[in-house]
Amino acid sequence: MTTVAAPATFETMADIWEQVGCVPLHRILMVPTPGTATEADVIAMEGKANKRLCELIDGVLVEKAMRFRESALALALVGLMQLFVRLNNLGILAGEGGMMRILPNNVRIPDVSFVSWDRLPGRRMPTRPVPHLAPNLAVEVLSQGNTVAEMERKRQDYFQAGVELYWEVDPEERIIDVYTSPTQMTRLTVADTIDGGTVLPGFTLSVQTWFDDMDRHG
Repeated sequence: MTTVAAPATFETMADIWEQVGCVPLHRILMVPTPGTATEADVIAMEGKANKRLCELIDGVLVEKAMRFRESALALALVGLMQLFVRLNNLGILAGEGGMMRILPNNVRIPDVSFVSWDRLPGRRMPTRPVPHLAPNLAVEVLSQGNTVAEMERKRQDYFQAGVELYWEVDPEERIIDVYTSPTQMTRLTVADTIDGGTVLPGFTLSVQTWFDDMDRHG
């Protein structure tokens, strides 16, 4: 049986704004009424002609902040990780369209995610548009519209749901903050090498190599 969370209740717009991480107001959708949105509304928004990729946070639809450069950087990471994951048959990688209901009334869309076979029902590719699971690794590439409070809320949600490793990538500063809990973080620069820890044992990547993808030109 699927458990449906009760609708969230808010007294003021300020309550909504604070709950979702103080994001720019234009990213908070007012239809459906904040607090009443569901997973079905996330799917419906993605399927509209004026496609808007939205996360669901306590019954509120919040448009995901993503620009072309950040999308390209996330896709580059998928390419760099894919061969390792496939050769070792470890699980599935997804990009910025990989919607997951990680908690009741909470759909997140990491820019990159890795899910091990052990977390997947029947150890197979999910068929639901929004599978009910949490990734082992979640990666978020910061965009201009992201706020500090928003990213703090994301970290809390990810680890509460069972994420083991979380990478927060700042393309402007060219740094990666590696979290193994909401409060335990190691900061890496272009002089460092990032690894998959216990989630992807044996995987390593030069931070410089990854960020070099932003400097490619014809």
